[in-house]
Amino acid sequence: MNGSMINAMVSMNGLQQKLDIIADNIANVNTVGYKRKQGSFEDLLTTLKQQPQAFSQPGRLTPLGFNQGWGSRLTMVQPDLSQGPLQKTDQPFDVAIQGSALFEVMPDGNGSRAYTRNGAFQLTFDRSGAAILTTKEGYPVSGVDDKRIVVPPEAHALRIEKDGSVLGVLASGGTVGLGRLKLVQAVKPALLSPVADNLFALADGVNAADATRSVTAVPGSDISIQQGYLEQSNVNLTEEMTELINVQRAYQLSARALSSSDTMLGLANNLRG
Repeated sequence: MNGSMINAMVSMNGLQQKLDIIADNIANVNTVGYKRKQGSFEDLLTTLKQQPQAFSQPGRLTPLGFNQGWGSRLTMVQPDLSQGPLQKTDQPFDVAIQGSALFEVMPDGNGSRAYTRNGAFQLTFDRSGAAILTTKEGYPVSGVDDKRIVVPPEAHALRIEKDGSVLGVLASGGTVGLGRLKLVQAVKPALLSPVADNLFALADGVNAADATRSVTAVPGSDISIQQGYLEQSNVNLTEEMTELINVQRAYQLSARALSSSDTMLGLANNLRG
């Protein structure tokens, strides 16, 4: 009886964590560049029970013994980096990645790096008055030289090529090179931790070279840049709602099992010899 209660409680804990992941995905179904979270579960413990030889009766087809499970636990939450649909905006600072890659941004001035698929960029003036390319939250976008992309005052427009090259358009119609967007590819997505402002960061102690690698956008290849587009969330609401219903039913079943075990335990305690 205690075993059934432990099994039910452990299963409910794992299902609650699964519910939290699904709820987070549904809440960000309209977030630009959001990547759905997916959890990995494994058996917490499995006990092999050996039955006495007396259980071997004529007509029995199964071998002696049985496995007793003790529920499951959440082992990993990692982002699903599959491509989301691209929506045309015709805005010059909106940029989308076609393929498996991430933009690199600088969340602070201490040399740390973060990654995102949200290409809704803008121009922001820093303390010195220079116009730099940043995210909507003001984080500078990194170039291939690991420096900020600075837009000079004489450039009245911005053009971003499919290979990630950033060009400033002059009043005369000419262009000036301003740098190239740095793109990285997640070698081990499980090492990317979602943080605030729709960013991914590496956990403390993780070497960037072990989790990501630099890639180059090439027109006509698997990775290219699309100016005037934004990548939408890759959350499929129909699939998430279906999974939500399945998890809720499993949670209700575990709750009933826990209630039944508690009732049986109460009856056993009230027995009189």
